[in-house]
Amino acid sequence: MAKLPDGTALPGRLFIVEGIDGSGKSTQLDLLHKWLVASGYAVAFSEWNSSPLVQATTKRGKKKKLLTPTTFSLIHAVDFANRHQQQILPALRAGAIVLADRYVYTAFARDAARGVDRDWVRDVYSFACIPTVALYFKVPLDESLRRIITGRPNLKYYEAGLDMGLSDDAFESYRIFQGRILREYDAISDEYGLTLVDASLPLVTQQQMVREIIEPHLVGAMRAEPNPWRQVIAEEHLSGRYLDHLAGGT
Repeated sequence: MAKLPDGTALPGRLFIVEGIDGSGKSTQLDLLHKWLVASGYAVAFSEWNSSPLVQATTKRGKKKKLLTPTTFSLIHAVDFANRHQQQILPALRAGAIVLADRYVYTAFARDAARGVDRDWVRDVYSFACIPTVALYFKVPLDESLRRIITGRPNLKYYEAGLDMGLSDDAFESYRIFQGRILREYDAISDEYGLTLVDASLPLVTQQQMVREIIEPHLVGAMRAEPNPWRQVIAEEHLSGRYLDHLAGGT
């Protein structure tokens, strides 16, 4: 089960994914989401940097290049606090499974890579629930860069870490920045006991590993309302975005 910072257990389960860009964590979480929904579990989802509360501010700050490392850190903290209060905590208290595409460890890694004080960042996020399972998808830096650069001919200013003056070349700056983040993740993994998944393995193999890690924590987890379509989908071991609508009764 998930826990409050003081160790109080919550009825729900909180499964989160972490990793540098190009690690494939979002793809694996999406596959896990489909599997859990098809299996009849009550599932909620939350994604990093998605709160409408700060979207306009973030967009304006990025466009005008106004964001310092500390400002960036605080904006993300506000985003997370809003989602934690409005989405994550209520779902966990209700007994649902919550899937989070990146969690506080993203802030710990990225903010530290930008030079923000590590202890300060941890204090800012000290209100966050403790995950049931935190998966760290680790991939070699060169492989992550290949995956990202292949699909993105241009890198954005902050994405590439150009605000830190690491290099005038966007791709070289991105490589240095991601290398810093990777080193932070490795340290965080040891500090917080994140569960390592080899993100260089085939996609199907990774998903099998993820399900094996998650499955023991599903005993007694909340089920969604009975639905004949969901029963058929689960029995046939089917999954897919269009099937999610059938399983949800819409």
